[in-house]
Amino acid sequence: MARIEPTHGTDGAADAGEGARRAHGRRKAVRYAVPVAVAGVAAASIGIGTALASSGDPDLPKISAQDLIAKAAQSDTQQLSGTVKVTTDLGLPSLPSGLSLGDAPAGGKAGHGSGGKDAGADTSPQAKLTELASGTHTLRVAADGPDKQRLSIVERAAEYSMIRNGDQVWAYDSKSNTVHHSTAPKGAHGGKEAPQELRGASPQELAKKTLAAVGDSTSVTVDGTAKVAGRDAYQLVLKPKAAETTVGAVRIAVDAKTGVPLKFTLSPKGGGKAVVDAAFTKVDFGKPGADTFDFKPPKGAKVTEDKADGQGGKEHKAGPGKDAGAPDLSGMNVLGKSWTSIAELKAPGGMGAGAKGAKDAGPAGALIDGLGSKVSGSFGSGHVFSTRLVNALVTDDGKVYVGAVTKDALIKAASK
Repeated sequence: MARIEPTHGTDGAADAGEGARRAHGRRKAVRYAVPVAVAGVAAASIGIGTALASSGDPDLPKISAQDLIAKAAQSDTQQLSGTVKVTTDLGLPSLPSGLSLGDAPAGGKAGHGSGGKDAGADTSPQAKLTELASGTHTLRVAADGPDKQRLSIVERAAEYSMIRNGDQVWAYDSKSNTVHHSTAPKGAHGGKEAPQELRGASPQELAKKTLAAVGDSTSVTVDGTAKVAGRDAYQLVLKPKAAETTVGAVRIAVDAKTGVPLKFTLSPKGGGKAVVDAAFTKVDFGKPGADTFDFKPPKGAKVTEDKADGQGGKEHKAGPGKDAGAPDLSGMNVLGKSWTSIAELKAPGGMGAGAKGAKDAGPAGALIDGLGSKVSGSFGSGHVFSTRLVNALVTDDGKVYVGAVTKDALIKAASK
């Protein structure tokens, strides 16, 4: 593989009259200094740090795709802090008037539907992190080993923070001044992985899950270098070979020194902007201050206790796996593998009611009628719901087939 060469920025426009009166060396310096200065001012004016105002990609020693994958997989960085920008664009359809994603079907309790300011509000980490499924979000992250992590979702006038310090796990919503407290399960203390609520949104975790799918089904290449958060990185590109997948490519920027994934970009096969783009805008691999992981409920805050077994305390509304209207994952079956994996599971209550029962299925039935496209096969009939990446088939007899695959692949799976 040829050595990766840096890409230099193009010449900016110099003052022709001024340049004519100066020596060649002076003229060359001005020619390069002007666009660099302008770029720096522009970057600062929109809040992008000097880390992104780089002129050209770094010149790094060549590395094979296989070695770069191994470098990322072997990275065991335990301490870091920084800021992550996450943008997700699944192309979710607009909901019918009067409905929200928080509305629960078949008499279930609503999550964030109509009502008062905090009516039905769920401040648990599981509920909050679903907001990352769309739009652009800024996260502040910090870690000091497996027992100390902090992730904050920074909003315009509020902040939602999740903190783990030892076996204590806290979630605080400054907007509603509510706290969700739980204790890490026995045996989790000292483990290598943080609770799921503190993982999943970072470039490292996204890259880890994707690299696990690398095999004969994936074309892997090193596509140059990049500067991410002021650090030199290699760009690893993964392209699925299967025709049935809706994933076009995944690009991962891997830190040249530590092997830590600094940026993760997933593009759909249909083209257009990325479905998921998560990248560090600032990162520091030094030890965070100990007080970063300290937390004490503010005065007057409403505290919800959640036991380790998922059964809540007095204020608890629903533990993991107990949400009204949520899919029953206990009987989930995975069909296929790698990029063409399809999850088969039971439909949430109120869905899969069939044409006759759609009117009586509540909000879920309205969603089926208003958003799904009718399909049929040897399995019977159902509706397909599509996004730019994930498609789901809900059959009239109450089964769900979902995956980053085409509609035809779902119908084929349901017909077996």
